[in-house]
Amino acid sequence: MAARKAAVGFSKDLIEEVHRWGAMKQTGVSLRYMMEFGSRPTPRNLLISAQFLHKELPIRIARRAIELDSLPYGLSQKPAVLKVRDWYLDSFRDLRSFPDIKDKNDELEFTQMIKMIKVRHNNVVPVMALGVQQLKKDLNPKIDYEDLDEIHQFLDRFYMSRIGIRMLIGQHVALHDPNPPPNCVGYIDTKMSPVEVARSASEDARSICLREYGSSPDINIYGDPKFTFPYVPTHLHLMVFELVKNSLRAVQERFMDSDKVAPPVRIIVADGLEDVTIKAGGGIPRSGLPRIFTYLYSTAKNPLDEQPDIDLGTATTMAGYGYGLPISRLYAREALGWEQHNFKSPNVPNDYTYTYSLLSLQAQMLTFTCPVWEILKNPCPER
Repeated sequence: MAARKAAVGFSKDLIEEVHRWGAMKQTGVSLRYMMEFGSRPTPRNLLISAQFLHKELPIRIARRAIELDSLPYGLSQKPAVLKVRDWYLDSFRDLRSFPDIKDKNDELEFTQMIKMIKVRHNNVVPVMALGVQQLKKDLNPKIDYEDLDEIHQFLDRFYMSRIGIRMLIGQHVALHDPNPPPNCVGYIDTKMSPVEVARSASEDARSICLREYGSSPDINIYGDPKFTFPYVPTHLHLMVFELVKNSLRAVQERFMDSDKVAPPVRIIVADGLEDVTIKAGGGIPRSGLPRIFTYLYSTAKNPLDEQPDIDLGTATTMAGYGYGLPISRLYAREALGWEQHNFKSPNVPNDYTYTYSLLSLQAQMLTFTCPVWEILKNPCPER
């Protein structure tokens, strides 16, 4: 790693330490344990939590920094990927430079530091996605993206690890809130309303559509706002946001030059026994179905074609990076389980398909239906 361009500015001793820590075994933490431990945010428990993170975070961050330096096809040398690796090395150095945590004052200082680390990494996903698009421009256009298993497997590991790191940091920081929202244990809302989360995510997706196109299809949400279950609202928000954003873009682009009125996107929330079902339509060509959960596929244009000098630290476009659905799937996997289905309705144009996912959660079902053309007139197939 030390010989690579991204290591400039980092000492040889630090790079060697990164490799030592990256070889250590990380410790898993379940959502249930976070809820139980976080329900008693006493000074002693917060101290224990900080001491754990002081040892755990360097391991997780070191592993990612090492992997970022050894990616295939030249991905490690893309400017965006080099920037992300610098962020990970900076964060590792900050964590290892922090002294042992022995009392409340140490714990509070450590909490402020990891809070800033979390902010530093806010743009990791879009910047890494930009790095993948930089690679994509250099690849043979005839290459089958499904064959790039090493890249897909790395990105799944990388983003799943990021979810865990941000959850650990966010949960610890949130436990310091002197006035937490009702029913919340840190990041976890023990009575989360999927209807309210869907409403918030839909408003965010619609605002981006309005910004990009000047108009947006309507969004209708159906369901009982009193239906709740314990979950992390920010995670569900991201999943709904990506699915709705994709559907809004597909409907908008289909009807923006048409005399017909664009149909609304509908979100239906229903109580069930075992599953959360997220179902969405969105104008993905049938030929693209095998690739929709790869990080190199998008139905939109590569953003680098229109903005070749895009700022690495800014701007999330409406589409084109190809990471929305793969990232959403990782959040679903992180929450106890995942299934993904595709089907073709006989009443939908031949170039259109409709995908949905099942998120396993005990004693509830959440269904998002995003209609395009006449599909809403037909019942959804049984899974």
